[in-house]
Amino acid sequence: MDSTLSAILRPRSIAVVGASRHETSIGREILHNLIEYGFSGPLYPVNPNAASIHSIRSYPSLRDIPEPVDLVVVVVPKGLVPRVVDDAIASGAKGLVVITAGFKEVGGAGETAERALRDKVRAAGIRMVGPNCMGVINTDPDVRMNATFAATRPEPGSAGFISQSGALGEVILAHAHQIGLGIAYFVSMGNKADISGNDIVEAWEDDPRVNVILMYLESFGNPTRFLSIARRVSRKKPILAVKSGRTAAGARAAFSHTGALAATGVAYDMLLDQAGVIRVESMSDMFALATAFSLERLPEGNRIGILTNAGGPAIMATDALATLGLEVVELSAGTQERLRRVLVPEASVRNPVDMVAGADGQSYAAALAILKDDAGLDGLVVIFVSPIMINAVEVARAIIHAARDARLPILTCFMGKEQGKQGVEELRDAGIPVYMFPEEAARAMAGLDRYRRMRARPEGSRRTFDVDHAQAEAVLRSAAAAGRQVLLPEETERLFRAYGLPLAPSRIVTDETQAVAAAAELGYPVVVKGVAGRGREGLPGDAPVAAGGRPPVPGPEDGARRPRDDPGRGARSEAGRHPDVRPGRHLRRGAEGRGVPHPADHRRRGRRDGPRDPRPRAARRGAWCIAGGRGVPRRGPPASGPDGGRAPRDRAGGHQSAARRRGPRLVVRRRRPRAPRRALTPGVPSTIMPDGRSS
Repeated sequence: MDSTLSAILRPRSIAVVGASRHETSIGREILHNLIEYGFSGPLYPVNPNAASIHSIRSYPSLRDIPEPVDLVVVVVPKGLVPRVVDDAIASGAKGLVVITAGFKEVGGAGETAERALRDKVRAAGIRMVGPNCMGVINTDPDVRMNATFAATRPEPGSAGFISQSGALGEVILAHAHQIGLGIAYFVSMGNKADISGNDIVEAWEDDPRVNVILMYLESFGNPTRFLSIARRVSRKKPILAVKSGRTAAGARAAFSHTGALAATGVAYDMLLDQAGVIRVESMSDMFALATAFSLERLPEGNRIGILTNAGGPAIMATDALATLGLEVVELSAGTQERLRRVLVPEASVRNPVDMVAGADGQSYAAALAILKDDAGLDGLVVIFVSPIMINAVEVARAIIHAARDARLPILTCFMGKEQGKQGVEELRDAGIPVYMFPEEAARAMAGLDRYRRMRARPEGSRRTFDVDHAQAEAVLRSAAAAGRQVLLPEETERLFRAYGLPLAPSRIVTDETQAVAAAAELGYPVVVKGVAGRGREGLPGDAPVAAGGRPPVPGPEDGARRPRDDPGRGARSEAGRHPDVRPGRHLRRGAEGRGVPHPADHRRRGRRDGPRDPRPRAARRGAWCIAGGRGVPRRGPPASGPDGGRAPRDRAGGHQSAARRRGPRLVVRRRRPRAPRRALTPGVPSTIMPDGRSS
């Protein structure tokens, strides 16, 4: 661990500036928690108006403390913070935790004050957590530091938690205590003026006490650095993240909360996935997965067995597992025969294995001894609905015994809180993940499998290109001088070539004669694409090329609406820089057109063209355009004309589009032979073939 961070995460001495005798003050609570939790080093309350606090001598200022101080916790009014920081620097302190709020999160003068505070501590070579934070916890028996004002006493464990929200930290600690999830560290980041989540994740990379890293994020300070660090760390231990501020309303709330500028969910999903971070939708999902990761045991595949004493919960678990991409496979004939020997005749042994309601601890022990050694299974979900006549503690102990030397992860679901409460406590004390509902156990198992697949992905390498900076700058300056924010096709090609990106040869033409000549020069087959928005793919000869270059037949003049895009035989695609760069510079790449919008584009769509399609949006959006683009006959709904029938066709045989009626310029590109290409979904080992099949 970096020595500058050790002063904050593993301090040898702590001063609390703003410690108080008042019962309701934050300064008193922080000092009380440090004492009550048993901090291993000396504590120094700082308050010029008190001689002692909590029976410990108090000092007027940091400069008056005779011994060196590693960490200074600042709990004073905002206007006094700069002076306290000056005192900390002068006294040789190595770290600061600034609890005080009123900085960047309020904007204006607060943001200016925070910038000055950050510059001051960095110039002095010390590190700072906050401002506007809840504090720091380290449960290591050699440290025992609870420098927060949380009401919940943290239990030792293996989870490192980073939270950008201080108030949420209290809920995190309380719920972790409730479900038996132990905490190794807790760091409330606040406004992240100096120390960020990147620094903390890197500090925990080789910390043996941290087995799983949990993050609540509202923004990224340095996305590029996060990507580099998380890619490396996530191969050693799982990183789970809840990202808030995914909607416009959430982004505004995030800014007013910690001064964070949030970005789109699509961009963050991309960033986190590339970093190997498992993004979860809610705090409850995070805790469910964190409990499972405490096992430090991953499935070797996605084949899951279910052991239960009740059919209904087993069906729920089966549905949930299948929905999440896991397989509830039928057990081998040999395993089924072994189970029949130890279970009652009424039991079902195919998978799920339903031992019926009378199954007791001995039944669970016998079945688990068989299932945990079955080479056809990669994980087990054990469900117990607590009948009044069955001893839940014996069932729990049977599960604990089986899990000790199991090669696969075993997750449990105990339903029936009153009868099973003591059994749940025994499971948690033994470190066995236990859930209230089958769906929670299924999501946790899916999270383990997802992390397994993430770690199995190739690390990849960073490619570099020889860039002609002068040419790239000339292209951009030319567009800017013309007052354009969008590059012309020829400018885009020049820019791509300046960066060494390979492009198919192309020509820009303005009429059918030029189109035929360009196609002959390039060699058939070619793609004919309208610059304004119409394209044809794989045209085999001169006549179709000429038809593609011919002006369209005028449509009716009744003002009827037209489809904005005609998929034709091909599907267009688009690429460009995403306008929201808060999660870092990134490109978007995907299918283009009304039928296949970029993710979330439907929220910005204009008026609907033609009669309303009665099918759900998910069923109609994109599939028929993509099918046509892969050479499969288009099966999409016909475009609508003014009478509700088909829209008028042009002489090339396609539906007219608004862009087509304007007589667009054409781009003729030589079509490259289609080679098999990898699927775009990370972790899915399938190949998309030229004819649209997948294998």
